[in-house]
Amino acid sequence: MKSAILLMLFCSLAPSTVVAQTNFFHAWENRVRATSAKQPAWPVPVIGSSSTIVQLARTDFVRQYTSTPTLTWNYDNGKGVNFIPFARTEFDINLAPYIQHNTPKALDGVGDFSTIAKYRPFAGDKENGNYSTLVQLAFSVPTGSHKNGTAVSTITPTVVAGKGFRKFDVQSALGGVLPTSSVPTIGRTIQWNTTAQYQIGKYLWPEIEANATYFYGGTNDGKSQVFVTPGVMVSKIKFCKDSKNRLGLVLGSGMQIATSSYHSYNHGLVLTGRIVF
Repeated sequence: MKSAILLMLFCSLAPSTVVAQTNFFHAWENRVRATSAKQPAWPVPVIGSSSTIVQLARTDFVRQYTSTPTLTWNYDNGKGVNFIPFARTEFDINLAPYIQHNTPKALDGVGDFSTIAKYRPFAGDKENGNYSTLVQLAFSVPTGSHKNGTAVSTITPTVVAGKGFRKFDVQSALGGVLPTSSVPTIGRTIQWNTTAQYQIGKYLWPEIEANATYFYGGTNDGKSQVFVTPGVMVSKIKFCKDSKNRLGLVLGSGMQIATSSYHSYNHGLVLTGRIVF
């Protein structure tokens, strides 16, 4: 008797549950489409921060060469999944990367886990100004093993802005990495990244990035590090012809080239892949 009652209750609740789940995801998809339509359709740069909000899953692979010479592989490079939970808002969950040093002087291991909250206060698509602004706050957790991450948690506030001119756009980000403790030992850093992109045809976006880091305090006090990164993005290859379906593939690569006298590595090959959903 009890089994029959439970079965009846389950059957009566199951359809409403399915409908509720369907409505939830349908509303989410509509919200993502609506908020994405109010900003430029530029691809996220190979390395630098984007001034637009996006919903995608991303993984990067970085191969770095030092002057020693030694070779370091960074698998995933601290990327993960980016969501648009609310209008003009993005939340990123970045998985800890795995770092392979290929030298007996350093041990392989995982890096730090991080999350990023982003808000896009002002933006316009190509018919309404072709620009975008963004403020974001990143928080990292010291999950790194064998000195493959930061010794303490860090907070990184950043502002990003971008402006497009027909098929050409420039995006620039300025932020600071602030450790939550041990500041005299670790120090603070200022990061400034600028990316220029140009669309060729339907999919190709050649770009050039300048990625600069300025150190204040810690072992690198007073030093600066600058990389120039030529690269290209392929964006986006849609999986479906339906205009409402966002599912697509984005690929890209770039070569970091050190241009400053101080640099932790000479150059690095970056490969990136993203699934937009």
